[in-house]
Amino acid sequence: MSKKLLFILNAHSGKQQIKHHLLAIIDLFIKNGYEVTVYSTQGPSDAEKEVKAKASAYDLIVCAGGDGTLNETINGLMELDKRPYLGYIPTGTVNDFASSLNIPKEPYSAAMAIIDGFVLPHDVGSFNERFFSYIAAFGAFTDVAYETPQQSKNLLGRQAYILKGVTKLHTLKSYHLAVEYDNKRIEDDFIFGMITNSTSVGGFKGLGGKDISLNDGLFEVSLIKKPKSFPELQAIIAFLLKQEPDPQYLHFFKTDKLYFKSNSNMTWTLDGEYGGSLADVFIKNNHAALQVLRNN
Repeated sequence: MSKKLLFILNAHSGKQQIKHHLLAIIDLFIKNGYEVTVYSTQGPSDAEKEVKAKASAYDLIVCAGGDGTLNETINGLMELDKRPYLGYIPTGTVNDFASSLNIPKEPYSAAMAIIDGFVLPHDVGSFNERFFSYIAAFGAFTDVAYETPQQSKNLLGRQAYILKGVTKLHTLKSYHLAVEYDNKRIEDDFIFGMITNSTSVGGFKGLGGKDISLNDGLFEVSLIKKPKSFPELQAIIAFLLKQEPDPQYLHFFKTDKLYFKSNSNMTWTLDGEYGGSLADVFIKNNHAALQVLRNN
């Protein structure tokens, strides 16, 4: 009996390179015993709706698109009681999820990795009623990673991220936050925060910290306090570049859940996409919630 595969495809993702590989990829899946159903997304949230409605009848879901399409696919899967395996063919601009899992960026090679690879349990984040695969973030630098040219990232790495953010300092907004986690409470003014389960953020390696596991049930949390003076700002940038958090300026910790309460609505990004404007947010790690096929 053939195994059933639902192929969720965003044909417009990135540079639309998937179109040149589509027939070869489908042929590969069929040759390896899959009955393939292809669904080409037609607009926002379409992947989520299709997966939620139909994925339970399949053995494998393959998503071809960027981080946004993958986020929709994961949101659909997380609504199911029994979730099929997930394969990912990255065709977006940034593809942080693929970078963390060492999934090839070339589409046919990524499809081969789904066929020949192994299953990796992967944590998934809850964000109130939504889900995210690798990052939830607010504040000053949330758009920088997605605006910084790739050439700058390749040349300067983490420095490019920070330097690009410095050019926006005149627009910095701070939020007075109470953050609760592990029976602890932090209350202060913050300009930036990110909750990650990834080795890559916006194409940059290492921003989420060191010794990262994608299935340990824990997030890496980074919160940057509002600088009170230019020397403080310089100190914060220096610590960011050296990746040595100082509690005088930054909070860095690991946890499986945390609660944010702000004095005003904050704009959030989830997996690089708009996540809403909210004052109260509860974030939880769903340990090993998905089974992802990746390279050996």
